[in-house]
Amino acid sequence: MDFHFDDEQALLRDTTRNLLTRAYDTETRNRVIDTDTGYTPGVWQQLAETGILGLGFDADSGGQLEIMVVLTEIGRALAPEPVWTAALGPGALIAEHGTKTQRALLDEVAGGSRLLAFAHTEPGMRGATATVRTTAARHGETWTLTGCKNPVPAGHCAHTLVVSAALPDGGTGLFVVDADAVTRQPYRTFDGLHGAQIDLAEAPGEPLGTATDATATVAAALVRSQSALCAEAVGVMEEALRATTEYLTTRKQFGVTLNKFQTLTQRAADMYVSLELARSMNLYAAMSIAAGTVDPVIAARAKLQIDRAGRHIAQEAIQLHGGIGMTAEYPVGHYAARLTAIEHTLGSAGDQLRVLAGRIGDYDVAAL
Repeated sequence: MDFHFDDEQALLRDTTRNLLTRAYDTETRNRVIDTDTGYTPGVWQQLAETGILGLGFDADSGGQLEIMVVLTEIGRALAPEPVWTAALGPGALIAEHGTKTQRALLDEVAGGSRLLAFAHTEPGMRGATATVRTTAARHGETWTLTGCKNPVPAGHCAHTLVVSAALPDGGTGLFVVDADAVTRQPYRTFDGLHGAQIDLAEAPGEPLGTATDATATVAAALVRSQSALCAEAVGVMEEALRATTEYLTTRKQFGVTLNKFQTLTQRAADMYVSLELARSMNLYAAMSIAAGTVDPVIAARAKLQIDRAGRHIAQEAIQLHGGIGMTAEYPVGHYAARLTAIEHTLGSAGDQLRVLAGRIGDYDVAAL
């Protein structure tokens, strides 16, 4: 099997990398994430102009592999633009299940003028199968939603929300909600990004497509989101390892560079092994989705390995940098913060283990 990018994927990678490298260094990123929006509108428009904000919306605009390529570069640059959370993730739901009128919104999303958010997670919720407490009530031909969603990535800036809610007859429905109809409590996350708590008090909502049970649709969306997180994490890990090895070859101690100390080079080599394991699992998850297999077990396997690798690489990068690794002016601490946030989004390594343990009965033989 050929694991190399084709010419179009390589061009997409290079274009995204060049755009984000020109836009961000550590000082610029620190300044941008302190703004109310938390990203650069000019960069967002450039991403739209290159077609990145419309990836996966139709058969001709790319798929999960192209999304993986872009999000890996987002991670590499630690770019704060919410490409997945405000465009590609919720946009895919609308593209696949929305009415013709709802799908028309995607032209604005791809053009960069409309931001989305997927409001599914609720306080105390763990795992894709957790019960949604937000409720949907029908009033003739209209619907209202009541409940609390938190955290909602990109919820602070979204114009349109895709909200999950319990249907009166059972199951979980998806609804399109105007962000002006809800109460938002925006906040900063510890990795520098932005989100919001969304409070719905009989907020008017329009069923996404038809008001039928969308439990399977939500589960598939979470699998794709896990793959997206894996791709971003690999980009962060790649850059953390690059910065660490560069530091070891330039920083001197006792008159020689740090890479002359065998123990330190062995630790860097272990970081490389973790990165390659994570890269393989990232490809496995993305290629499975691209082939039409949206499997929560595959997603759990991939995220488990990537969460473990991310923690290992983040801790070693800081340790091998010493004191400078903890400063806000140096990127390594920001890499570690983002990897930690990714680990705890949509289930930590422990949560993924519980998913896999719960499926152990599906196999005839289990071997360690």
